[in-house]
Amino acid sequence: MTTDVDPATLLDLAVTTAREAAGLVARGRATATAEVDVKSSPVDMVTAVDRACEELVVARLLAARPDDGLLGEEGGERPGSSGVRWVVDPIDGTTNFVYGLPAFAVSIAAEVDGVVRAGVVLNVATGERYAATAGGGATLTVGDGEPVPLAVGRPASLEQTLVATGFGYRAEQRRAQGAVVAELLPHVRDIRRHGSAALDLCTVAAGRIDAYYELHLNRWDFAAGALVAAEAGAVVTGLPGRAFAEPLGIAVAPSVAEPFVTLLDRLH
Repeated sequence: MTTDVDPATLLDLAVTTAREAAGLVARGRATATAEVDVKSSPVDMVTAVDRACEELVVARLLAARPDDGLLGEEGGERPGSSGVRWVVDPIDGTTNFVYGLPAFAVSIAAEVDGVVRAGVVLNVATGERYAATAGGGATLTVGDGEPVPLAVGRPASLEQTLVATGFGYRAEQRRAQGAVVAELLPHVRDIRRHGSAALDLCTVAAGRIDAYYELHLNRWDFAAGALVAAEAGAVVTGLPGRAFAEPLGIAVAPSVAEPFVTLLDRLH
């Protein structure tokens, strides 16, 4: 077991790196459509800026901690020997980035012995920075302002619960997910679709939505954001008896967690 790693030190490195990476992403927005490829489907985009951002993040993290491992969306997996692994999504919300919608983020999490202990999600478009350490709470910082502690909302009932979700890239997945939304919508206040899993999780943490769920998330999509949500008091879980994102990831205010998870279990 790795016992001598301070989560706050890891968070400081993650934040410093995320801020530099966000600057690169912001500068690349003007040319975002100049070099766009696709991955798993024609709607699953990756840009040259995604790749350049991940290269920057990897370089900064490994320069500071060369024995650490790393898992990045665009660059695969690098083993390490320190017990620490960084989980990186250089731009979570690439479609938003390409279209200029103001919800795309740099997400960096630090695992210690396989457990996320520190994480930051920085919305490049707004300058909002969500951060957390395990057991240390979650905060929101805007620009150079002071960190503000985060706490989830307290909806009184399922019918008053504002819900966010996301959709997969393949047509057959979307068809099934759309059917679930159609069944869910009559039971809740409304549905939101932001286009970034990391930011959806942080939006639960900030009390701006009350619940979020999504199928088939990758670890880089949620590693930092799930910690932020949990540290703000959200119930971060999967379907009954299942871990988060195996296959459904759920983050929900405690006041409605039981009926919300029960409803999702019935619909899936």
